[in-house]
Amino acid sequence: MPRLIPLYNADGELQDKITEQRLRRLQVHGLIARVVRHPKGHVNRAVMFRREAEGRGANLTDYVGTRYSFREHLEDGHIAWSLKQLGQGDELRPVFLQVVTGCMVNP
Repeated sequence: MPRLIPLYNADGELQDKITEQRLRRLQVHGLIARVVRHPKGHVNRAVMFRREAEGRGANLTDYVGTRYSFREHLEDGHIAWSLKQLGQGDELRPVFLQVVTGCMVNP
C-alpha cells in the first residue's frame, strides 16, 4: 500500500491524503506552495497555494441569509434575543395577505 501524504490548503485545513505521484502532478501544475520533509527525506505534508475562490473566506450570512433576530443587551446587564422589526403596525399586512391568497388553491 502506498504511503499517503497529507495535503493542506493555504489556511492549514486538511484537504486530502494523496500519493507521491499525485503530489508530483500538483507540483508540475504549480499548485503546491510548500513541501515539508522529514529529516530522513520523506515528505511529511504538502501545502497548496491560496486559490482565487478562497480569497475572501465565507461568512455565516452567505449560508443562512439575512438575520432577523439579534442579541439585545438589556439595561440590567442581561442579554436577550429580539426580533428585527419589519414594519410599523399594519404596514406589511396587505403584502402578507397577498402572499397568502396567492398560495390558496381554489377547489
